[in-house]
Amino acid sequence: MLNNWLKTTLLMAAIMALFGAVGMLLGGAQGMLLALLFGGAMNVWAYWNSDKMVLRMYNAHEVDAGSGGEFYAVVRELSQRAGLPMPRVYIIDEAQPNAFATGRDPEHAAVAATTGILRMLSTRELRGVMAHELAHVRHRDILISTISATVAGAISTLAQFGMLFGGGDRERPNIVVQLAVMLLAPLAAMLIQMAISRSREFGADRGGAEISGDPEALASALRKIEAYARGTPMETAEMHPETAQMMIINPLSGGDLQGLFRTHPATEERIRRLLELARGGA
Repeated sequence: MLNNWLKTTLLMAAIMALFGAVGMLLGGAQGMLLALLFGGAMNVWAYWNSDKMVLRMYNAHEVDAGSGGEFYAVVRELSQRAGLPMPRVYIIDEAQPNAFATGRDPEHAAVAATTGILRMLSTRELRGVMAHELAHVRHRDILISTISATVAGAISTLAQFGMLFGGGDRERPNIVVQLAVMLLAPLAAMLIQMAISRSREFGADRGGAEISGDPEALASALRKIEAYARGTPMETAEMHPETAQMMIINPLSGGDLQGLFRTHPATEERIRRLLELARGGA
């Protein structure tokens, strides 16, 4: 766990360094200072507001014990098993089966699931998925994922509006440099963000299996979600790809590419590890 946190801290530091590098290339020392100030402000803003922004982005609506039915009851039971405060519970009206957790800490957490996943999974499989999301809450991955999504989006905005940076006492960079930064900075931010996501999914799978006591249920759910999600686009995720890493399975219709371009570890490997846990393996 400590190694996981160290890797995540280094990756978040790399995102902030990228902010500064973009500013330097586009506006010299003044641009770097402005970019770092902007990045710091975005981190503060994201700490307090990124969960609300993501939930609004997906038009999620909150449910309670009366309106949430079995879904709410599953989250409540698993929260008690995990020793966590009851999170807010949301439903997203989307056909694609998927789910995510968000919030700045376990006391201010929220979990969300699509109508597609609620229709498709059995109660046992739904328990496996929500246990995975609550493991993210317990490990405090939710703050990292929401901040990284917000800041990665901000880097793209910064690069697109790079022409507005003043050069101060330095000549403005030529158009080739500006275009290169506008194209490459968002890509670099995306790669760092994906590395953050991949570093935390295996831990959430294992933690979810411990919370639910049923690794095979999560393995079965992942197999189903992977099969159906590829053929069912999620429009909001397509418009905001920086949020893809928050989901239990990559929601983008293009699917995962190999290596650096994966938002999640390979589903087959996740399933293999869960089945090994079910057999009592390490």
